[in-house]
Amino acid sequence: MIYKGSTKNTTRSYLLIICLFLTTFLTSKTFKKVNLQDISINGSELFSIDEIVENSSLNLPTPLILVKTKFIEKELKKNFSLENVSVYRQIFPFGLKILINTRTPIAYGERIIKGEKINGFIDEDGFFINPKYTEKENLKNLSSTVFGWEENFKGLLSKILKSQKNNDVEFVTIKFSPNGFLTVEEKGLNTIFLGFNSTIIETQLQIISDLKNQLTGEPILEKIDNIDLTDPSNPKIKVFKP
Repeated sequence: MIYKGSTKNTTRSYLLIICLFLTTFLTSKTFKKVNLQDISINGSELFSIDEIVENSSLNLPTPLILVKTKFIEKELKKNFSLENVSVYRQIFPFGLKILINTRTPIAYGERIIKGEKINGFIDEDGFFINPKYTEKENLKNLSSTVFGWEENFKGLLSKILKSQKNNDVEFVTIKFSPNGFLTVEEKGLNTIFLGFNSTIIETQLQIISDLKNQLTGEPILEKIDNIDLTDPSNPKIKVFKP
């Protein structure tokens, strides 16, 4: 005769043993050390595992549970100028999985570091992108060039680049002088001086759009030498002398 109570106790014992085994197994896995061969990269083929390690605080070998995923994500996003990056700890299969989303360039870019010109690309948020970490299929039909890029110009630059989406303007060049004076060249309107005051950029961009719409098809458009919008309340148009 088999008693129900005995069957329940046996089942409970089996479950406890299984839970204990799984807990021990998972614990041993989380404390297992991660090595180079345990890292996988998804989303882009431009990055090597060695570059990931060199550009982050990840010291190998290190226990999986001690990997600071969020901190490493911030490091990689900044050092590679990525749109997004996610780092996951994995038990099955064991290791680190890194998912990378690169930025999409919409303009050529040039910056100066210690007197040396560095060429690259710019995305619509104003970020500078290293050519080495740029997907080649995204380089088609780039028509704008940014000169004098600096970190603190990102927000201003983004507004200028995004303004082309909903307007008929096309900026051929966007140039920041060493002292921060901003000049753009618009296809059709030619050189436009915008100056130092970044707080009035929306007003300046609206004037540029209005001028382009009003002057398109007019003979004067071909005679414009430059436009001074440093004072938006008093725009000045200079034409070529006959």
